Amino acid sequence: MDVYILGLLLVFCLGAQARPSQPECGYDSCNPIKEDMLNVHLVPHTHDDVGWLKTVDQYYYGDRNDIQNAGVQYIIDSVVQELLKDPSKRFIYVEIAFFARWWREQDEAMRDQVRMLVNQGRLEFILGGWCMNDEASTHYNAIIDQHTLGLRFLSENFAECGRPRTAWQVDPFGHSREQASLFAQLGYDSLFFGRLDYQDKNKRLNESNMEFVWKGSPNSLGETANLFTGVLFNGYGPPGGFNWNQGSGDDPMMDDKRLHDYNVEKRVDEFLKAVQDQAKHYRSRDIMMTMGSDFEYQNAHTWYKNLDKLIHYVNARQQNGSGVNLLYSTPSCYTFQQNHLNQIWNGKDDDFFPYASSAHTFWTGYFTSRPALKGYVRQSNNYLQVCKQLDTIGNYRTGWMTSSGVEVLKEAMGVAQHHDAVSGTEKQHVANDYAERLSNGYKSCENVTNMALKRLLPRFQQEPPNLQFCTLTNISKCEITENYDKVVLEVYNPLGVDSDTWVRLPVNGTVFDVFSFTGDAIPYQVIPVTSETKKIPERKGTYAQNELIFQLTGISPLGLQTVWIQKGKGDNSSYTPFKAFPSADFTMQNKLVSLTFDHITKQVKEMENLQISLKIPLHQKLMHYFGFSGNNSKDEFRASGAYCFRPNSTEPKTMMVQSAYIVQGDLVQEVHQVFPWASQVFRLYKDANNVEVEWTVGPIDISDKSGKEVISRYDTSLQNGGVFYTDANGREIQERKRNYRKTWNLNQTEPVAGNYYPVNSRIFIRDPAPDAQFTVLTDRSQGGSSVNDGQIELMVHRRLLHDDSFGVGEPLNETGADGKGLVVRGKHYLVLDTIKNSARQHRLIGLWLYRQPVIMLTNVSMDREQWYTQFNTQVSGLNTLLPENVHILTLEMIPPNPLTPISLRQAIVRLEHFYENGEDEEMSKPAIVDLQMFGFFNITGAVEMTLGANMMLKDLNRLQWRVMPSGDEPAIPYERQTYRELKLDSKGKLPQITLNPMEIKTFIIDFNG
Repeated sequence: MDVYILGLLLVFCLGAQARPSQPECGYDSCNPIKEDMLNVHLVPHTHDDVGWLKTVDQYYYGDRNDIQNAGVQYIIDSVVQELLKDPSKRFIYVEIAFFARWWREQDEAMRDQVRMLVNQGRLEFILGGWCMNDEASTHYNAIIDQHTLGLRFLSENFAECGRPRTAWQVDPFGHSREQASLFAQLGYDSLFFGRLDYQDKNKRLNESNMEFVWKGSPNSLGETANLFTGVLFNGYGPPGGFNWNQGSGDDPMMDDKRLHDYNVEKRVDEFLKAVQDQAKHYRSRDIMMTMGSDFEYQNAHTWYKNLDKLIHYVNARQQNGSGVNLLYSTPSCYTFQQNHLNQIWNGKDDDFFPYASSAHTFWTGYFTSRPALKGYVRQSNNYLQVCKQLDTIGNYRTGWMTSSGVEVLKEAMGVAQHHDAVSGTEKQHVANDYAERLSNGYKSCENVTNMALKRLLPRFQQEPPNLQFCTLTNISKCEITENYDKVVLEVYNPLGVDSDTWVRLPVNGTVFDVFSFTGDAIPYQVIPVTSETKKIPERKGTYAQNELIFQLTGISPLGLQTVWIQKGKGDNSSYTPFKAFPSADFTMQNKLVSLTFDHITKQVKEMENLQISLKIPLHQKLMHYFGFSGNNSKDEFRASGAYCFRPNSTEPKTMMVQSAYIVQGDLVQEVHQVFPWASQVFRLYKDANNVEVEWTVGPIDISDKSGKEVISRYDTSLQNGGVFYTDANGREIQERKRNYRKTWNLNQTEPVAGNYYPVNSRIFIRDPAPDAQFTVLTDRSQGGSSVNDGQIELMVHRRLLHDDSFGVGEPLNETGADGKGLVVRGKHYLVLDTIKNSARQHRLIGLWLYRQPVIMLTNVSMDREQWYTQFNTQVSGLNTLLPENVHILTLEMIPPNPLTPISLRQAIVRLEHFYENGEDEEMSKPAIVDLQMFGFFNITGAVEMTLGANMMLKDLNRLQWRVMPSGDEPAIPYERQTYRELKLDSKGKLPQITLNPMEIKTFIIDFNG
């Protein structure tokens, strides 16, 4: 059935004639061990950051070596030549963003040689993502996408031998349980990483517990998400004194006895000591040593020549009774040997956040660093999903051209997930490069979406004009709506259910005619653009004086809805000017929520859920910590920097409201607060069940020569007993306890930074006594905590004047277009409800936040009647409604293979159940889905794949591990069903699919239009 797999086989067969041998990759290709000895698996490797101190291009070509001596193309060149010389040698490669670039530059003869190395297991791909992604600031959707991009490149060029079996997260600064769950679902057998809290590591070393089975989803997916995990002894470098990268300064193996500096015996003794020092902390007969580090092996010959000698002389000692055996190996081969021990391993079901490298060095600042870039990455993910969906829905014999346009944004997003990209821990010029790549991806996707719209919109033959994205509406800037009298909006809903959204557009004028897709008038409200917004330097050249606000409801799933806007005539009764803050307490409310503000402080004082009469005191403040200004000479002098959060006090300074004013209208009510160098808007839309808080911070004042870390703190009366909850990469919820770690007795040395956790989409506290949960949802990743009972605080922006000496080499001091400190704007969403009802609330809002409807717009010269006659004004991509607990995670066109007919089209479809087991009485039940739900094409067949869409699920056979029972594991209360291949029945129907809580099912579908 599967055309994609058939196409791959054809491609692979073309190159097979030149290959000297059949594939012997995988565990069968491992070098043999000696059963009665301590086997040391030497793993030659390089860690190639996809941007950090230099841009991706600079790293690849070896440019700007004055910053860092690194050229990835030379590393791969050199390693390949060394591997070709000796069948026993091994090397692992990780970052496909670099390898794919190198591969595209090679001729077919070189490609055949590399395929031979891969087929024989001599060159092994590990991890296989486009990059080694961060685990704190990344959303699970983007994690899956970037791995899919890399894994499918490997599949298309190396077939099964290119499939990674091991995850390799050696450099990220803390590790997420959700990441482990995703790795298990990608089909990996193991995970190895380098960084964990120093107290945790010391305990694990003392207890020989450096390897264990990580339970990635103990409450929902069970064993499906379990993953064998190992902590690397030396981070990801070699033992001290044994780095043979060119210029390292470590002594080479000098084995000519005629030399005065002959050192073989000394070096062997030193290495055997390093072996014993490591082995005593591991439970098995084997250990693994990482022989390489950042951007090493530019001259692979120096590494391999010394490694050859080391292996020879250490193993020669076996004749004198030594029990140590060295061999070239890979993490996969090491994993295979560990699995064959058949021992019972300890389990772990929490995560590895926060990470501290020493008593005063908590790497929790990067949860917020570069908040503008973090917001842009999240927004770009939304656009990418829309681009992929429209590419698939609108595809009509143009898949090769349109899908290649999608690749620009896919690759830019893949790069942006790197652990020194979205994390905010790169140099400024590199951050600028990441943003430029995303911007180029937007432009490329505009072409893709316009090609789709040319199929979806016309009723007759006339093509619609090209539409554009307006990406700066958050600062009230959009050339089309500011300068033209007649504008058409096409609003696309990327969700699989009907969606509502509020639209805010920068305009000039106060009177408009706004029409729905049916031609009915849409109520609107016009409010002035604030003076605070007008000060933002990036608005230079824009003249929008007002914002046009209206609501769209019932936007069809995977559907388009047309809105017509033109300047009108008549009264301006919908114009709502700013009013002075009243002299009495002010309450804004709709039918569902009320928020009351104190007339003296101008700050919020109370929130109520009117549906259930649940009222709590609520006080919100903008505050800031002063970043510690140390010189990093000792741990106690560690400065707050791009990685590290270290406030110089446990109590932040409150920023006082200087002035406040209100907006009262039928559609939206607002309270505006102005601070010395920040502002806020509390916003309540008609019929909304949540309050929107828009914060604008910057330029952060550094006139006092002090860096600052700005937080938004929400104080309530809830008694949460030190317990709070954060999401893991936008998916499962993790319980947090103040000053507590589940797996060791914490000695808390930084009471604020040591209690910060990554908040990718939500954080909440609960109090059973009034049965209340207060939730704050975010529009980007941020650091957050509940430092004191009843509080939630989120760090929204930071500007620092000292580097924290972890390599980036410059302070985190971002500036804007005017050369002053960067102004950043973002949003929080506040929800108050019962504990029972809250899960549904925050799941649905969280889903909407990262999959919001996208607006494409154009100015027109025709009149409305002409447009509505010529073009469809409402389009839906589904003919069957999805269950409320199911989400279309992916709809992505597969570029046609050059050897297959263009009429045979395929796409990746992922469906997910986005509730946890037991989270909601109704929504946590299994869901049944009809895969033939799409309205624009007909599915003719489907194959279920692993999560990365690179392997048929029926072919997956992961290693099994015995785990020590914990005694508190819940039983999964349903029988899991796994569909392998879905075939049409006699009526042309596919079987239905069952999705259980937190389950993601991935399919490659065949379809025709």
